[in-house]
Amino acid sequence: MSDPADSSVDDRPEREAPASGDSPEPDAAGEGVGDPDLDELRAAVEEKYDFDDFGPGDMAEMTGEEWEAAFDPDSWITGRDLLDRVEKDLRNRIATREVFAVLDRRRDPESVVAYSDEGFAVVYPDGSIEGEGTVLRDVKPSVALCSMDSYEVREPPTEYELPSPEDVESGTGEFGNRMLQAVAAGQLLCGIGLGVVWMLGSVTTVVAPVMAAFFVFVGLCLFAIVANARLSDRFRAEEYRDRLRAAGIGDDGRRTFAPFEEVVDEALAEARERGTERGVPAGVDDGSAPRETTETDG
Repeated sequence: MSDPADSSVDDRPEREAPASGDSPEPDAAGEGVGDPDLDELRAAVEEKYDFDDFGPGDMAEMTGEEWEAAFDPDSWITGRDLLDRVEKDLRNRIATREVFAVLDRRRDPESVVAYSDEGFAVVYPDGSIEGEGTVLRDVKPSVALCSMDSYEVREPPTEYELPSPEDVESGTGEFGNRMLQAVAAGQLLCGIGLGVVWMLGSVTTVVAPVMAAFFVFVGLCLFAIVANARLSDRFRAEEYRDRLRAAGIGDDGRRTFAPFEEVVDEALAEARERGTERGVPAGVDDGSAPRETTETDG
């Protein structure tokens, strides 16, 4: 799986209810008077995005103003339901190798933690995220989408985890390589045969040695392409094995350690203390505004 280019994803606006002074004046029927600018922006967003097939790529492209215009903050999912949905969505994305990470569900405080060799992300029940590196960038769209009641989270496969380093194949497309080798061998035989015939004097035209050299050259080039492809596959496979080991996955498929574990434990301890100071048991969503996301360069 390739690591996509780093692109920031707009954090969702806080779920705090708007101040009473900012609310639109109710009309005679008791309904708020719509803001023409907001209605115009909402219509533009609905025309720009296909919400029947709305994915992480669309989320990354959407601006904060478009997000606030398109979705009702009061309908966002929070708490344990949000964490369950995020965990399922990330399992699906890991299974398809869209996300390179190892998942961990913590209970104190309630959270979902995703590790990789290049960073981590911690998701809290109120929808806030903190972490660093590419895995934080990959997790943000899942949290945003899973907060939407209209987003359907598929059941993940039973075996979703990243493979063990020993299970990574050294190369693919062996049938294609063999076919290319057969063509290369045919080119070489044609070139050598034509050259021998010309040297024996059976063919006297000057085109014969030129064509013989051409066939030999093409055959050698095809063999070089096959050799390069096999070497590239081996290098990529070894690089992927190194990434898996750096993410804490042993050769037997079991997790041997968790990268950034000390940093994650410190973040969770701070979250636990904040919950204690508010008089709320750790891992329980009290409906307060979400914390700001903390992100450092990975």
